[in-house]
Amino acid sequence: MIAVTEYQINEEIRDREIRLIGENGEQLGIMSAAAALAIAEERDLDLVKIAPGSNPPVCKIMDYGKYRFEQSKREKEARKNQRIVEVKEIRMSPSIGENDFLVKLRNGQKFLADGDRLKVTVRFRGREMAHTNIGEQLLRDFAERCSELANLDKPPKLEGRNMSVFLSPKPQQSAKKPAKPKAPKAAEQPAESPAETNE
Repeated sequence: MIAVTEYQINEEIRDREIRLIGENGEQLGIMSAAAALAIAEERDLDLVKIAPGSNPPVCKIMDYGKYRFEQSKREKEARKNQRIVEVKEIRMSPSIGENDFLVKLRNGQKFLADGDRLKVTVRFRGREMAHTNIGEQLLRDFAERCSELANLDKPPKLEGRNMSVFLSPKPQQSAKKPAKPKAPKAAEQPAESPAETNE
């Protein structure tokens, strides 16, 4: 029952005795719920039961609305950081033209930059099955051009009429960003010396 993070607050707390903690974490002692509520109201705050299983239950004086807001912000942040990696797929034919290939390559690089895994598939139709080496070369070329962003999980593999490779984004992508603010201004000063030749 405690797992539901709905706390009893204010008039909902009817215990004969509770242990009260002030808004700054100070111990205010054991008292009746009514007395604790009076203190909370006096301070224009809420009385919240934070440890119902304790003996006596522990209540804290706090701004409950603000607390709930902070809590939902933290949960949202945690959900954002728990990004589910998707597997995106790009399909090509062995006879794909250079321009179409480049469009698909750009899309693939975008997916990888966003942190998704990428499955690149070449589908062979009819007589194209006799030239699977063309499809394999196409996949290796695609993987090679994505090598800065991704690792090739396995070499191209033929399954039925499809040949595929899987590319996984390289983990250090995000680590590159914080390195930017490292341009020491002092190092740029010697470049000013040619100004002397202005005479």
